[in-house]
Amino acid sequence: MKPEQLKLEPLTAEAFGPYGDVIQRKGVIPEIINTGRTQKYADLARIDTNGGGTCVHLYHSQAATLPFLIERMERHPLGSQSFVPLHRRLFPVIVAPPGDNPDIQAIRGFISNGTQGVSFRKGVWHHSQISLDEVCDYLVIDRKGPEANCEDWVLGRQLFIDRV
Repeated sequence: MKPEQLKLEPLTAEAFGPYGDVIQRKGVIPEIINTGRTQKYADLARIDTNGGGTCVHLYHSQAATLPFLIERMERHPLGSQSFVPLHRRLFPVIVAPPGDNPDIQAIRGFISNGTQGVSFRKGVWHHSQISLDEVCDYLVIDRKGPEANCEDWVLGRQLFIDRV
């Protein structure tokens, strides 16, 4: 089977809407707090823990090289998962709609401008974060609880990203 290239499109709130929220300042009017020294951009993503707790992680991710083969997807059936870059580097975001298995024909690729984060809705299939060119750090907000909240699925075809 010949590998198929997944084209990456700009990450916008409108295009990413079916999968979750784009975490960004663009288009948000800030509240001024801390005696005028701070702009607060509030309520940028819906965090769904479905009755579980909320936890915050730091991910320190090794760089991928292009072309990069998309071999598997994962989903979190019990809660949302958010990734906020602690860097200013472009990074791809690969998603598919919720369902028992990812619809391979519906897989979409987005490219963050490096200041945008994402919050995947509960059940949305996605690839783990992909850092390009160098090691990158991410703040991750996730569901905490005793139940398993990560399901893994191996793609049945070869799909890759090559350019950002």
